[in-house]
Amino acid sequence: MHRFASLLVFLAFPTAFLAQQTASTNNAPAQEVQDAEAAISQSNWKAASDKLNAYLAAHPSDARALFDAGYAADAQNHLDEAAALYRRAVDANNTSFEAHLSLGLLLARQNKPEEARTELTAATKLDPGDAGPALKARAWRALAQIDRTTDPAAASNDLIEALKMSPETPDDTLLAAELAEQTNDYDSAAAAYKRLLAKDPKSPEANAGLAHVLIAQKKYADAETFLRTALQSSPDDPALTAQLATVLAAENKAEAVPLLQKLHTAHPDNAAITRMLAEVLSEAGDITGSDQLYTHLLADSPRDPDLLIGHGQNLIRQLHYAEAYQAFSQASQLAPSNPDAWSGLAFAASKTNRPSVVIQALTVRVKFLPDNPSTYFLWATSYDAMHDRANAVSYYHHFLDAAKGGFPDQEWQARQRLQLLEKK
Repeated sequence: MHRFASLLVFLAFPTAFLAQQTASTNNAPAQEVQDAEAAISQSNWKAASDKLNAYLAAHPSDARALFDAGYAADAQNHLDEAAALYRRAVDANNTSFEAHLSLGLLLARQNKPEEARTELTAATKLDPGDAGPALKARAWRALAQIDRTTDPAAASNDLIEALKMSPETPDDTLLAAELAEQTNDYDSAAAAYKRLLAKDPKSPEANAGLAHVLIAQKKYADAETFLRTALQSSPDDPALTAQLATVLAAENKAEAVPLLQKLHTAHPDNAAITRMLAEVLSEAGDITGSDQLYTHLLADSPRDPDLLIGHGQNLIRQLHYAEAYQAFSQASQLAPSNPDAWSGLAFAASKTNRPSVVIQALTVRVKFLPDNPSTYFLWATSYDAMHDRANAVSYYHHFLDAAKGGFPDQEWQARQRLQLLEKK
């Protein structure tokens, strides 16, 4: 669930720049343009567009008229037309702060981040004139929103530049907290959320954000206390309830299951809640109940590797090894960097007499996670089944060194096989 302010706060239809344009233009605009701007000031967008279109037919390079026409089209949600007019305004006057900013904001709203970044960056390098530093700060804030997912360091710098020009807003604080989280600077993130909560104790974003930080730090007791307090003010908040269930599950508290079941009943179509309940039920030992939920989720998302892994793990526990093999095989193809997929595939393959697949899966898995006693045993038994004596002996010894009495049945088997193999 997205915890932060909507991008529309930063990327919405721009405030009027007409007064600023008038102040920064040496020559008064043509009467037709003045009439159109009067219509714009009254939000009479259709009349303004008609006047400007007629004027631009004879004056196609008038930067001010092009910008005004783009502004009117933007207000009417004719976004492609507005973008084309803003581009023409930029071409006609490449030093127009207003045109670059408006085009950048519009492109961001159209989910064209790279093109938007070009225009917004250009705006930050221009003199905003009478538009003032607040609007230039808006360009920096929009850049921060664009950079937040791909380059948190750049987004932080963008935000710093915005704060040099205008006071910090709650949305700025939320963004700063998110960026701190992305770089694992949990102390700074927590401090930012606490600043917001000091001003607005019921802020859903700040409450969810601080809980998320505490969970990431594995401070489960603190997170539980905080979430229970927050839920006293917002008892029906599904995000906070789901977070509390996550904490309770991490603490192995039985309360997690009924809490999630109640939440699932209230929100049966919420896939995130259903997924959480499936995971908690599996951990609690209700494999059948868990797998019913996974099967339901997979009906809508059959290529979700995490769902396939959860389903496969349940199938293993139910001794349905052939079906588990198919689930893990598909998951490993969809998510080749997920070690859980390869771990599951190796185990299911061992149970369905596919030793070569076990070796292949373990070879990939070890790129992401170190071996453990269980994987050493799989290596050994698979090489043994393939009559690779040298590797089987080596891995049986690795297993015995790592097991140290923790796997008595398998250790007995390993010693028996070593006695036979080392006699040859």
